[in-house]
Amino acid sequence: MTGEPSPGYQRSSARDARVRYAVVGLGSRSRMFTTALLTDYKDRGELVALCDLNQTRMAYYNRVFTESYGVDPVPTYRPEKFVQMLDEQRVDVVIVTSIDRTHDHYIVAAMEAGRDVITEKPLTTDAAKCQRILDTQARTGRRLTVSFNYRYAPRNSAVKELIQSGAIGEVLSVHFEWLLDTRHGADYFRRWHRDKRNSGGLMIHKASHHFDLVNWWLGTVPDTVFGFGDLRFYGRDNAERRGEVVRSYRSHGSPDVDKDPWAINMAADPVLRALYLEAEHEDGYIRDRNVFSDGISIEDDMAVLVRYESGATMTYHLTAYSPWEGYRVMFNGTKGRLELEVEERSYVSGAAQDPNQPGQPITEPIDRTRLTLRPLWEVPRRIEVEEGAGGHGGGDRRLLNDLFGGKREPDPLGRAATHLDGAYAMLVGAAANQSFATGLPVRIRDLVRFPGR
Repeated sequence: MTGEPSPGYQRSSARDARVRYAVVGLGSRSRMFTTALLTDYKDRGELVALCDLNQTRMAYYNRVFTESYGVDPVPTYRPEKFVQMLDEQRVDVVIVTSIDRTHDHYIVAAMEAGRDVITEKPLTTDAAKCQRILDTQARTGRRLTVSFNYRYAPRNSAVKELIQSGAIGEVLSVHFEWLLDTRHGADYFRRWHRDKRNSGGLMIHKASHHFDLVNWWLGTVPDTVFGFGDLRFYGRDNAERRGEVVRSYRSHGSPDVDKDPWAINMAADPVLRALYLEAEHEDGYIRDRNVFSDGISIEDDMAVLVRYESGATMTYHLTAYSPWEGYRVMFNGTKGRLELEVEERSYVSGAAQDPNQPGQPITEPIDRTRLTLRPLWEVPRRIEVEEGAGGHGGGDRRLLNDLFGGKREPDPLGRAATHLDGAYAMLVGAAANQSFATGLPVRIRDLVRFPGR
């Protein structure tokens, strides 16, 4: 393939300048994109196709679209008809929100068919798949955007502005701690993410957000990674070691479902029930596995050391069983220190309280933020930061405007993320995973070859 559109493909006509979008993978994250295209950005973009392996799930979304937005059902396709869908629906851009291990398949197929792609993070789950994506993009020249929404949160943009202004001089080191609480963090151990083959583990699925922020904040790329990671809290072995009894492999049908703080009651949540419980018969996917059951192959406690090409270093720790959720990041520079502390409200992905759920009004800020600048030889000062409403500290809404809003606004902070940004963020996690397994440091340049570099 050369990146030319496949036979039968015609771009949107001048009379209908709207970009034609297809979404592949209809988990909870897809709703942010579909809702945007059916509401705020319907004059600029058109949702023309859905692709998922579960017809029940696609039918549910079409009911929601019709009832909530008064639109006709969107054509649906199974994965084996993905390329056929691109031609039949004259798709301009594919939005990939499928299970992480399949990202490379759809990204590559779309670019080879001459389409541009927007993909949820992570870009992919391992170095080999990353190489395939990089090579295909270089060969086809298609545009591939990674939706790193945390860049757009006002608090994170404020950090970038301060560092970029030279307020603390050259950044020499970073300490970054991310805490997932026992509601949100536990949810990764119920879902498909618990299998490392699907997600690459939290080092890739979750931490690619964090690693991308540091790459972006510092304006550099990672060079060497070393780390330790293990499953120390969740899983049957850990529960039994603490003397806890594991009674069931899932929450649904358990007599303790309403008493167990680790369980979720999908039957009582209309969205979880429709998206997953009532769709199980098609693909066998169980959304509510017991977090202390067998079959977990990802880590829940991870410590990582990264050296960057700029010479800066970062110590990073991710804990997935904390009593509170949020993050602390500290930058040490030649002119001072910058400290950011954020406490977030967590949620269960896909549930009614998910801030990406259609029709959910956001009436108050979801985060508490403290940003402190400590210049050398000066009095520390608090930096006021706008509190962002909506998913990911207000980042989701700003990201969507960048993706679908038409004319791009000036971007002095460079928030729009390319495939290269997605690759560097994911590769820190891939290198950490390799280091966990071998006990050795890993060079990023030994994992992939960047075309043209």
